[in-house]
Amino acid sequence: MTVDIGGRLRYLRMAHNLSQRELAKRAGVTNSTISLIESNATNPSVGALKRITDAIPIGLAEFFSFEPDRPRQAFYTAEDLTEIGKGPISYRQVGHNLFGRSLQILKECYQPGADTGKIPLTHDGEEGGIVLSGRLEVTVEDERRILGPGDAYYFDSRRPHRFRCVGASVCEVISACTPPSF
Repeated sequence: MTVDIGGRLRYLRMAHNLSQRELAKRAGVTNSTISLIESNATNPSVGALKRITDAIPIGLAEFFSFEPDRPRQAFYTAEDLTEIGKGPISYRQVGHNLFGRSLQILKECYQPGADTGKIPLTHDGEEGGIVLSGRLEVTVEDERRILGPGDAYYFDSRRPHRFRCVGASVCEVISACTPPSF
């Protein structure tokens, strides 16, 4: 039997309205530790998981025993999308609770100049997206392209990657990744 530790942690963190950054601060771990656990890219030690669950707060026994209901909602209005981004990049997620789901769908909005960071992202899975408006520079390892409306990307997320809005206009993207990585 496998336990989706990352999905459980993400579900509980979001149910308690905590950002990854806030939970990491409360638990005394790095933001990347929370991100890696939630994407199931790493398994935390019992001690680290205890510090994290204490910061929510929830006991380890309760953490492993609860089973949140799988979402049954099939349709979402624009107002139903859950904001999980911060600052100049908006990530509006389809569905609040991704526990037990293997696909994450986002409507992304990058303000001019917005960037996912100088350090490339890497995580297990695959991701793809279609640019709706604006121009998005996508870097995957040593390949770099500027994509415009109607252009798309799709790659193995273990390859280092980065996104940046170029030009004076907001860039909107519809993306999907599996497994969920936020």
